[in-house]
Amino acid sequence: MGSIFTKVLRKANRPLLAEMQRKHMDVIVLSGQLHAERVRNLQNIEHLWEAEFKVFSQFGEDGIIQYLIHKIEIPNKVFIEFGVENYKESNTRFLLLNNNWSGLVIDAGKSNVRDIIKDMIYWKHDLTAKCAFVTRENINDLIASNIGTGDIGVLSIDIDGSDYWVWDSISVVSPRIVVCEYNSVFGHERAVAIPYKEDLVRSKAHYTHLYCGASLPALCQLVEKKGYDCVGTTRAGNDAFFVRKDVSSPLRKYASKEAYVEAKFRESRNMDGQLTYLAGKDRLKEIAEMPVWDTEANKMILEPIPKPSFLAFSLL
Repeated sequence: MGSIFTKVLRKANRPLLAEMQRKHMDVIVLSGQLHAERVRNLQNIEHLWEAEFKVFSQFGEDGIIQYLIHKIEIPNKVFIEFGVENYKESNTRFLLLNNNWSGLVIDAGKSNVRDIIKDMIYWKHDLTAKCAFVTRENINDLIASNIGTGDIGVLSIDIDGSDYWVWDSISVVSPRIVVCEYNSVFGHERAVAIPYKEDLVRSKAHYTHLYCGASLPALCQLVEKKGYDCVGTTRAGNDAFFVRKDVSSPLRKYASKEAYVEAKFRESRNMDGQLTYLAGKDRLKEIAEMPVWDTEANKMILEPIPKPSFLAFSLL
């Protein structure tokens, strides 16, 4: 009897709960708008950290993106983000709600994409959500068939794996701003990325979840080839920001060593999937014998770490 009563009560309260959630969202966005006004007026900042604030992003990316879009000209206000899960936490959701941009989001989870389409933002805004496992073989078709080609505002890449290789393959759009996750465990000296694998899943690549992505030097090397400048990173040491060279003049430029921040978040796991909270060099030791691709020498590195002193900047 109690169970039936509880279900009836929940059903009766569903409209009230939905209204409360909508009001809560309005308050969150309003708070973000106040911060956006602040960062819009920042001048001559030393580091992008000064612009950070979080509304929907994992760390301070919302603020940095707001700062960048007001420092450079962006005629085509369109974004692309992949690896968004259910889009509750993302780098572009605030752009959608606050700035009324259009966008394409991609995730491999069918339930995640269903949740996005059910969200009221989907009918209120010009958002396209597609379910796909992103690879370097399909990314250009996914983009071109769903949002078109050419000059766009923002590209955000966070697929916890082959980020480097997928970005290297993108040719159908030319984003003015690119946000890409880097793996700070690899250090700030060597340009390395994990080898490309079409079906790579971070949790299966290595049980620690630490063997993924690319070092910041590897990304900075890639962006030189693609015509971008590194303009900074988050204070948390997870995302790096790159701006196309033809529009980057208002911004300070950074070499990879200057921009590098060692991440302090501790997401390592043991073979049972439990968090082990490793920090610093201990994280690198766990994946020390995993192969990486040296993007400067253009070859695989297989030998183990030669000396403990190399642990600060060498994977192998």
